[in-house]
Amino acid sequence: MDEDLRKKEYVQVTAVFTRDGNLIPQEIKLEDGRRFEIDRVVDVRRAPSLKAGGMGIRYTCRIAGRPCYLFYEENQMWFVEMKTA
Repeated sequence: MDEDLRKKEYVQVTAVFTRDGNLIPQEIKLEDGRRFEIDRVVDVRRAPSLKAGGMGIRYTCRIAGRPCYLFYEENQMWFVEMKTA
């Protein structure tokens, strides 16, 4: 049995557009109201979510020093991979 089961959780994201047109996420707000400031965006690429399903622009972020994948789907919605219970 896969011990690292994940689900797709849609989140609210505060982001900015840079002068050269790049979209940079700044903060994630989860469904339960918790907020997480993004320390740094390490990588941006088109990629699938292999654990939760879906496809989009994958932002590899650092939040409190830990890596996190944040996805931006073509329908302009953001999601993260959350562990299931």
